[in-house]
Amino acid sequence: MVESHLIVQPAGNLMPGRRVRLYGLLGLGVLLVLIIALAASIGSVAIPLTTTFSILADKLPFVDISPTWTNAMATVILEIRLPRVILAGLVGIALAIAGATYQGLFRNPLADPYLIGVAQGASLGAIIGFLLPAAWQVPGFGLIPLLAFTGALLSTATVYLLARVGKTLPVTTLILAGVALGALLGSVVSYLIISSGDKMHGIIFWLMGSFSLSQWSEVRIVLPYVAVGTAVILIFARIINVMQLDEEQAQQLGVNVERIKLILLAAATLITAASVSFVGTIGFVGIIIPHAVRLIWGADYRFLLPLSVLTGAIFMILTDLLARTVLSPAEIPIGVITAICGAPFFLYLLRRRKKAIF
Repeated sequence: MVESHLIVQPAGNLMPGRRVRLYGLLGLGVLLVLIIALAASIGSVAIPLTTTFSILADKLPFVDISPTWTNAMATVILEIRLPRVILAGLVGIALAIAGATYQGLFRNPLADPYLIGVAQGASLGAIIGFLLPAAWQVPGFGLIPLLAFTGALLSTATVYLLARVGKTLPVTTLILAGVALGALLGSVVSYLIISSGDKMHGIIFWLMGSFSLSQWSEVRIVLPYVAVGTAVILIFARIINVMQLDEEQAQQLGVNVERIKLILLAAATLITAASVSFVGTIGFVGIIIPHAVRLIWGADYRFLLPLSVLTGAIFMILTDLLARTVLSPAEIPIGVITAICGAPFFLYLLRRRKKAIF
């Protein structure tokens, strides 16, 4: 009975059936595989798509393909392009599902993964890493990502402690605390950028997002966070549906709202922090992907979340492909492209929401 109320659509907007959504999941899964191969094929050294498929398939268990490619081609695909493509996909997954989770928890279509200070904390930590003396840098040790990750978690923990009232966590208070702390940290970040001297260019490029230095070591670090966090969020998809009614009604239906809220906030924040700590703060993905999925396939979180996972990965891989090819050999920061795509969509959502209210 509850679910029937949760998935009701406005008049004139037919709800896609279960079969349509399952076909959507299957189609996006196949498209993601094709996009991964395509992105790995394109670059300064062009490699045929069929060759790329063969190189990738040869690495699968129980698959043995006679090589028709050179060792140099295999190195370019497997050691240079593929880790970048996979990391871009993981970041897209993290930002998309975190954005969908925040929108569900806050019941606010304009919520994004950076709403409670993750981006500002990560930025401050990364800038501190840039400004540390060379003697503090440890060869082979990613100090900047570590400090960015630490800054993101500390800022989120601070917002949580400021917003918590007794044993409850009011959503409005959480958002206000996030906005206030974000403004404070943003002003500190601005001052440090101005004072950074010859390191300013590197700092600004990091802040705008880039996958240019991606390696398998980064993929191995980010993957467990994204995999575990995404799995936790997907497990609670049905409960997020219930929470769309009202917190009091959800409690009457047996949902421990405060506990679920804390688990989902922790999972969404953790995967966001792990992602931005390596590639910088990439905006709008957490807003536009869940909404695009919602407009096409509906608002049932049992499908919205996995569809957002696949769509987010595809979107980020294609965005990174544009970033490294449009002005090759120069690269466009990822944040520039996502802002060009996301800002008009955000304004559309804002106008749509305004019409719904008035």
